[in-house]
Amino acid sequence: MNDPEGMMHRRMFLTLLGSALTSPAHEWMIAQPPQDMASTTGRLLSGDVVEHLDAVTASLRRMDDHLGSGQTLGLVRQHLRTVVGVLRERSYTDTVGRRLHGTAGELLRLAGWLSFDDGHHTQAQRFFIAGLYQANAAGDRGLGANILGFMSCQAKDLGQLRQAVTLAETARASYPATSPKVGAILDLRAAEAYANNRSVTDTRRALDRAFDKFTDSPAEHGDPDWSYWINEAQAHAQAGYCFVKLEDWPRARDHLRAALRLQNNEYTREGALRHALLATTYVQQEQPELDKALALGSQAVHTLTGQVTSTRCIKHVRNLVGALTPYRRTPAVRRFCQDARDLVAS
Repeated sequence: MNDPEGMMHRRMFLTLLGSALTSPAHEWMIAQPPQDMASTTGRLLSGDVVEHLDAVTASLRRMDDHLGSGQTLGLVRQHLRTVVGVLRERSYTDTVGRRLHGTAGELLRLAGWLSFDDGHHTQAQRFFIAGLYQANAAGDRGLGANILGFMSCQAKDLGQLRQAVTLAETARASYPATSPKVGAILDLRAAEAYANNRSVTDTRRALDRAFDKFTDSPAEHGDPDWSYWINEAQAHAQAGYCFVKLEDWPRARDHLRAALRLQNNEYTREGALRHALLATTYVQQEQPELDKALALGSQAVHTLTGQVTSTRCIKHVRNLVGALTPYRRTPAVRRFCQDARDLVAS
């Protein structure tokens, strides 16, 4: 039964979301970092402690790759409380203070991503916006641009398509392009936003820019650790997603196959997403190949049922089940839909 009140609240949330997301983005873009982030409260903190805090953050990022958002968010929030406590209760130099704010900003970004991946969009929005302010305090343009890219990703998933483009382009415009890997991340976010707006030319232009960056010289001072996940496999996966949105099934299939061929075992959740998207291309093409679609879809269901939790990826399995609806009289299709029923219902 429909819930008119729930639908009304959702519409109100989405209406507020547009301005609530883009306004902080523009404020961050023009804001100047504080002059001095030193503190004289409590015992002196050394830079070595920040190294240890960052090592924990790096472990949490990689834990998310294997376990998914549902099992990782609580640990991230606990670590964030530790970092915030250090910021408030210890004394440190300006350099150490900026590093601490950068650590807090990245944890807020990670918490926002995990909340988004688990379907908690209002909570994700709060984390992302708080992360932007921490990135400004740290004077870290790359971190802030990356947060804007994730905000763009959330906006497109919620149907805020113009805001998704605005956020992605603000991210690209605000980043000084010192790391080709970070630049590729931002170009891919823009490509996804344009693909959801059905802008073929802009999508392909952004994808070309992203892939070109993999042949650029490495960053002079190294890439930020949070950019570890971007590689050719992930670029092909995001390109495949873009062409699914553009309903260009052959190109989508080529990129998704390349992603699966190049990926390693660290990307369990992303592997499930790639299987679900690739399965969709076989259903939606002019002459459906149901056997291939069902085999790939079963792999995605298996991964999301027993290994990793991700509401975002389950949505794509739900889309696959919907695409298979015209073929439900086929016994194999009916069995797959029954197997996926509990996962999709969750």
